[in-house]
Amino acid sequence: MDVLPYLVSAWIFLAGCYGLATSRNLIHAVGCLSVCQSATYVLLLAVGYRDGATAPVFSDIDPGSRPVVDPVVQALALTDVVVGATVTALLLALVIQVSKRHGTVDPDELSELRG
Repeated sequence: MDVLPYLVSAWIFLAGCYGLATSRNLIHAVGCLSVCQSATYVLLLAVGYRDGATAPVFSDIDPGSRPVVDPVVQALALTDVVVGATVTALLLALVIQVSKRHGTVDPDELSELRG
């Protein structure tokens, strides 16, 4: 089993986490969170990949005659893309509202969020 896709996924996730931890801008933080989310796409594709397998369409071949890619993992990756886009849109809408109400997108200048 090849570990390269798993390492790439971990590297993308850690790069997003680093950007999230060092971010001084809410828009940049949302972008870094999207980078962390994209690591899950790579991970799901790595889990579902089978060497020499074909698409799971059985119209022209007999079932069981050759290996096929798992369609559940493909459906999970597609769902992950939709959820990631929705979360990103919601967070950007919240950043716009924070910018309108407080006049800044710097988290250090938002005094109402301090406890």
